[in-house]
Amino acid sequence: MSISAVILAGGKSSRMGRDKSLLPFGEYSTMAEYQYRKLEKIFNNKVYISTRDDKFPFMSKKLYDKYEILSPLNGIISSFSSLKSDAILFLAVDMPFISHNSIEKLLNLYKNNPNYDCYCFKVNNRLEPTVAIYRRTILTTAKKNFNNNIHKLGQLIKMSRYLCINSVNENEFTNLNFFEEYLSKKI
Repeated sequence: MSISAVILAGGKSSRMGRDKSLLPFGEYSTMAEYQYRKLEKIFNNKVYISTRDDKFPFMSKKLYDKYEILSPLNGIISSFSSLKSDAILFLAVDMPFISHNSIEKLLNLYKNNPNYDCYCFKVNNRLEPTVAIYRRTILTTAKKNFNNNIHKLGQLIKMSRYLCINSVNENEFTNLNFFEEYLSKKI
């Protein structure tokens, strides 16, 4: 079972008003590097950034989005077309509070139940599709949805065979979408 990790960083950041992937976070000059270094500790040299262009000031492996449409679904389809991995853990660049422990739980769920298309968290009865493991088996449905202009990842998951971990720590799944939110929560 080969698995890689991809940080989804190809969005517009329109609510943030600036490119959130380039904002400083923790001890790193960008949120993208913060996420990259976190995943490197788990996935070693199998960490990539899904992006539209080469904008990061640190050394990283990049995967470029194949399509002009800005959506995480584009990043997922593009990543699978570039990598040979059977499965990929995707993590949104703006979700920096997800813990090493939670990622390990998701990896264990995948390793112990290898026949699903997707492995994700459920928080407050809601699926968390941008910190999830997707298997290559989801690609047919993903491409069909993309071609039909259905870009919601929650819809993709519900159309597939998926397995979830219920999580009670909703703070881990906070997306930093607004600049005020970023300023109040950055570490």
